[in-house]
Amino acid sequence: MSNVELEYMREAGQVVAAIHSALIEATAPGKTTAELDQVVAQVVARAGAKPNFLHYQGFPATVCISVNDEVVHGIPGSRTLQLGDIVSYDCGAYVVRDGKKWHGDAAVTVIVGDRHITDAGFVNGEHSTEIVDGVSTVDLERRRALSAVTRGSMWAGIAAVAKARRINDIGAAIEDFVDERAPGIKAEQGWTPEIIEGYTGHGIGNNLHEDPTVYNYRTRGRSPKVVPGMALCIEPMVIAGDSSSTVLDDDWTVVTIEGTDAAHWEHTVAIGTKGISVLTSPDAGATALAPYGITPITDFTV
Repeated sequence: MSNVELEYMREAGQVVAAIHSALIEATAPGKTTAELDQVVAQVVARAGAKPNFLHYQGFPATVCISVNDEVVHGIPGSRTLQLGDIVSYDCGAYVVRDGKKWHGDAAVTVIVGDRHITDAGFVNGEHSTEIVDGVSTVDLERRRALSAVTRGSMWAGIAAVAKARRINDIGAAIEDFVDERAPGIKAEQGWTPEIIEGYTGHGIGNNLHEDPTVYNYRTRGRSPKVVPGMALCIEPMVIAGDSSSTVLDDDWTVVTIEGTDAAHWEHTVAIGTKGISVLTSPDAGATALAPYGITPITDFTV
């Protein structure tokens, strides 16, 4: 993609950033996942964009909402959120420019009733310590730690994009981040974070899913080169324990076989000739990438 086209991608990405902000605000006990799907539809409509998940390969909603042991592709419906639930929202939007579709895609994990940590707080080591009445402290701490390790692995993967020669370098960075933190989590909480296999990141552009496949772990063989003009979705999915999974009878919802919790974080990242930019982040990823010594590009056309 050209620099101008990458800026079209940023337009779509900023719609997705607005969706995430609205979903974080709207998440509350008693809300149905169908109501939260409408939140997404309203944000997309106000932005003059289009939802790219709706009817994609038959998916019936504007957002995937996955709760607790649901890993990804959960279908919104009558389910009511409960205090302490861990909820992953995966959604996207596209804009039409120069007669073509330009897509954005990102995922965020929220714990119902818990304080959501901003990127600034996250990179400074901030974490919620508040008690949530009616929620087991063990469950709450597990879900907080699970979301944090998944989120951190995503940013490690994004940071790797800035220096990566090949796509495999990204998956290696994600895997290393999770592996380095696994012993501490095991010692403190008694479970081990595991990256689910079979579900990956991907290229994105005029289509929601494009080559290359971006694995969340090391793979053998010679992977594609990372080159300017690429846009990639970095999206680790991590399980609190056994990562074995199956798909429900709806042919969409992926759940853990052991009933263990899952978390999912994702951003769309573009590579320019002078650096990278997180298109689905309000500040292009500047806050979260600062600890890695990376200053992202805020406008590819300058």
